[in-house]
Amino acid sequence: MNPIVVIPARMGSTRLPGKPLADIGGVPMIVRVWHEAVRADVGPVVVAAAEKKIAKVIQDAGGNAVLTDSDLSSGTDRVHAALRQIDAKETYDAVINMQGDIPIFEPSILLSVMNVLCSAGTDMATLANELETSGVANPNAVKVVVAWRPDNPDRGRALYFSRNPVPAGDGPYFHHIGIYSYTRPALARFVSLPPSVLEKREKLEQLRALEAGMTIAVVRVKDRPMSVDTLEDLEEARALLK
Repeated sequence: MNPIVVIPARMGSTRLPGKPLADIGGVPMIVRVWHEAVRADVGPVVVAAAEKKIAKVIQDAGGNAVLTDSDLSSGTDRVHAALRQIDAKETYDAVINMQGDIPIFEPSILLSVMNVLCSAGTDMATLANELETSGVANPNAVKVVVAWRPDNPDRGRALYFSRNPVPAGDGPYFHHIGIYSYTRPALARFVSLPPSVLEKREKLEQLRALEAGMTIAVVRVKDRPMSVDTLEDLEEARALLK
């Protein structure tokens, strides 16, 4: 497959407005994410920006950015809109949706989420790691129920995503990591679907894909990349990246 990495970014975060340009060790967060995605060397990297100021900092850093409609409702819609602008001939047949608020991550995880898409014959792929007990009751820690493969316990198929502790009974819980890869047709199909019943109940758009019968492969990773969702997260990132 011939992949491209697209990083959606907008200034209007509910919990931390303006976070793509938040300074972390003298570098805007979105630039840090872009730099690590480039370092992964999976494919070309493009930032799908909702505002000109985001596009400008990426371009000033030597990167590629495309301006998308600020009214788009989700990062997935932004990724699709950017692809239609820059690759109307569909040269790239797979895309990685890299979240723009993960300034600290091991670049190899992008290769992992791309490899499982290629090998599993699936519509989409994503990542998960085992969730610590302290996070099980936290609704912001999205749990994924996975049918892990008997022959490869680090790969499986997503059965459900929830903000609640699932499944019931004894055993580990798995924390979803919101980085995705899609085949190009699957991405186009996904954004064409209306929001689904379970998606609206859980406020998790990946449930739209499952309700529509799409398949999502999951690869287990050891370490969870750091996501900046709150001011406290931002201060932690700043402390780590002085």
